[in-house]
Amino acid sequence: MRDTVSFTLNGKTVEVQNPDPTLTLLNWLRQTRSLTGTKEGCAEGDCGACTVVIGDPDRTPHWQALNACIAFLPTLDGKTVISVEGVAKDSKLHPVQRALVEHHGSQCGFCTPGFVMSLYAHYRNDGAVDEETLNDVLAGNLCRCTGYSPIIRAAKAMYDYPKIEDIALAESAKQDTLALSMTCPLTGAGKKYFAPQSLDELAALYADHPEATILAGGTDVGLWVTKKHAVLETLIDIGRVVGFAKISQDKSGLTIGAGTSYAAAHAALGNLHPTLGEMARRIGSTQIRNAGTIGGNIANGSPIGDMPPPLIALGAELVLHKNNTCRRIALEDYFIAYGQQDRTRGEFVESIFVPAPDPATRFAVYKISKRFDQDISALCGAFFVCMKDEKVTEVRFAFGGMAAIPARAKTAEAALIGKEWSENNIRTAMSALAQDFTPLSDMRASADYRLNAAQNLLWKFYLGEDAPYLAREMHHG
Repeated sequence: MRDTVSFTLNGKTVEVQNPDPTLTLLNWLRQTRSLTGTKEGCAEGDCGACTVVIGDPDRTPHWQALNACIAFLPTLDGKTVISVEGVAKDSKLHPVQRALVEHHGSQCGFCTPGFVMSLYAHYRNDGAVDEETLNDVLAGNLCRCTGYSPIIRAAKAMYDYPKIEDIALAESAKQDTLALSMTCPLTGAGKKYFAPQSLDELAALYADHPEATILAGGTDVGLWVTKKHAVLETLIDIGRVVGFAKISQDKSGLTIGAGTSYAAAHAALGNLHPTLGEMARRIGSTQIRNAGTIGGNIANGSPIGDMPPPLIALGAELVLHKNNTCRRIALEDYFIAYGQQDRTRGEFVESIFVPAPDPATRFAVYKISKRFDQDISALCGAFFVCMKDEKVTEVRFAFGGMAAIPARAKTAEAALIGKEWSENNIRTAMSALAQDFTPLSDMRASADYRLNAAQNLLWKFYLGEDAPYLAREMHHG
């Protein structure tokens, strides 16, 4: 039982007594520790200027880039935190820093610490330096001076410099001696923060505090604080629940614990189906995927979340937990209306089961967004079809961005059941999409564009081009 948060920061153990549970790591670093190398750019996990590196023995990879602007301080308990000030050793530049200096990878310098930390995490994990990999690693770091080319050149050269003694490596063994749970609540700033260790603890806490906000990766909840200035009086952090981030796979399919991050699930999703893995890679950035969870994405019920449409098309099911009772529902039935899900007071998402697609079936998912990387979808379409004797026996088309919830196109599906998989029947189904959806116009796309794009994605699926995206840029029609 304790009321402190303990972690190592740049090689030294720190203890923070009873902090405000929603105090961000960024604000604590800058305002309390005067470590101002970590910058605030967007305060929503988009620009990467606040990137730090977190060492966690329970995560793979061990060293992960994270957005400090939306990471609440108590979630760092028992971990290693490295800010840009901790990368150099005795004023001797780290190879990542030397490469950026010598390849002119810094211009105004505001975003540079974030680039350093993203590359530092990649360096520590012995990541590859081909251009495609580096573009993915740095997709969550925005440069206002458009200095990407020299940064990429520096990244390719960072392994060419002599290694130096590293604080991160020297201190990584020490973090295991720190407490790794919070069995009593923090009560800083008049708020409560719990970090249960077991599923039973979580269920009991949520039953006692059904008004609490469940905190997983914080990629959405963090913005409630930084952008909406919400006051979250009670938080239950699921990051310490043993087994809550477990992934298991057998012949029947894939079971994903609700606390599993997108980074941790990426390989398993790709093994289930390549386009599913590619979709996961395009969700947010490396920093966001390291933190954001699949269960949290589903639980929040966003109409434009990228993972629900393909999971619905694959026939995924949810396990919901309340007290000592679990119930299983189809994922598509979880979404009722905008902001409304089939989840009772005190009930939480425990896991997601995704059936393994039969080799005889076809499946693809497509994402359309203004930017290829790190952008919210204007439209996401997922398509699943099973045929026997050249006739459609089973079909599920699911879309995000077309309605107030992720939803199936049941009229279009009905137009194909029992019919031949032919051009005429596909065009009939394309027309039927107008009966399934009446999309809205907003800053991402017009209603006409969304409907036309959805129809064209179905046509693309028919043609058999199972690429995970339609185009790198879209233009409103």
